[in-house]
Amino acid sequence: MRLGEDCRALQGCQGKRGGRYTFRSLRLLALDVGDARIGVALSDETETLASGLVTLRSQGPRKDAQQVAALVREHAVGELVVGLPLRLDGSRGPQAEKVTAFVERLRRVLRIPVGMRDERLTSVEASERLAEAGVRGRARKARLDQAAACLVLQELLDERKAVAAGGRA
Repeated sequence: MRLGEDCRALQGCQGKRGGRYTFRSLRLLALDVGDARIGVALSDETETLASGLVTLRSQGPRKDAQQVAALVREHAVGELVVGLPLRLDGSRGPQAEKVTAFVERLRRVLRIPVGMRDERLTSVEASERLAEAGVRGRARKARLDQAAACLVLQELLDERKAVAAGGRA
């Protein structure tokens, strides 16, 4: 495609101004996928800060993918990252295989990059952070998946900022 061709083919393109194409910022979305719930986190437009967005109730892979696709459209998401629950030794267990299959479904449904990221111990860290913040009992359980998705996303955002600044992640 040449630059003068249809702008709509370029994701995030808002139009032509003064002979130049302008692009709006696209956000990143992160998922912490479990059997019963899916925690969702969203970056700000500057890709600096991750915030909890929602916790979805799992309704099966097909409906879950539809729910995620709706969030991607609603929030102008340009990239999705899914936490991969590896075992402590780095191997894949049954839950990691389920998540991998779900990621493959998302890749077929979405027209954005969908990646996976090691999420070992994020639920433990998220639970500890919520406890430190005074969140107890049912409220903590309700926010745990979202908080874990936030950790996965924030680690990715921080790593990318460090690389962009010339440092190492």
